[in-house]
Amino acid sequence: MKYFAIILLTLSLFGQHAPAPPAGEGAIAPSGPPPRFFIQASDPQFGMYAKNANFTQETANFEFFITAVNRLKPQFVVITGDLTNKPADADQIAEFHRIAKKLDPSIKLYNLPGNHDVGNEPTPESLAKYRNNWGPDYYTFDYDNMRGIVLNSSLIQAPINVQDAADKQEQWLREQLAKAKAEGKRIVIFQHIPFFLKSGDEPDQYFNVPQKYRSRYLAMFHQYGVEYIFAGHYHRNAEGHDGDLDMVVTGAVGMPIGPDPSGFRIVTLDLMKHPYISLGAIPNQVTANLK
Repeated sequence: MKYFAIILLTLSLFGQHAPAPPAGEGAIAPSGPPPRFFIQASDPQFGMYAKNANFTQETANFEFFITAVNRLKPQFVVITGDLTNKPADADQIAEFHRIAKKLDPSIKLYNLPGNHDVGNEPTPESLAKYRNNWGPDYYTFDYDNMRGIVLNSSLIQAPINVQDAADKQEQWLREQLAKAKAEGKRIVIFQHIPFFLKSGDEPDQYFNVPQKYRSRYLAMFHQYGVEYIFAGHYHRNAEGHDGDLDMVVTGAVGMPIGPDPSGFRIVTLDLMKHPYISLGAIPNQVTANLK
């Protein structure tokens, strides 16, 4: 019976929820010196599959993901929000941390909040709980000449109950952008909710930032030379552009919605190539011929 359960869990992980991609998708040929790269994953969302009754499938996915990360050895990992399904749920948070502790300590892990972590309309109380359980909800980090700027996108999308906190983050962001530009850094933004899925002028919907806020932030990013924003929230892949700005939306390492299987994104630090890798088609190693 024990072995039967293991087989069922494996079939669930690699079959229904993580089918192999079409031939050539995410393929990585074993030639050339290994590139420097980071991994972006999004929406592990412990509890989503079973609507908070349990997080068995999320545990299977995330355990497998962390094992793969330890083998691939990226420079760092960013998980772009919706860490759990139910805000401030102690058991879901504990399970995330239990598995995340298995990450090789030489690989830095950066987490950030999604709407399921702070609420669709965050409050001072939900922000305080997030910061107590996870740490800061916006911050910066450096790797070589890259300056990562991590944002709480829920403060941008729905500031109605936390306008002071939203204003504070926006002012901080402007200061950080100016500082990074003055220092000659390549600026990369990480957040949960995308500003857009296809184009900067697309209509408002649940999966993007409303235009009344979006236009102001996009103007700021253009002013300071931001070229890449990585987000999640959509539970499938998308990519759009606003001038030179590339908005990269990554499917879920947890439960997918739509055609893209559970997986993560490998991003090279030189050319910023960023293929999506399903959990059922992880390469043995990352090499120079990243497709």
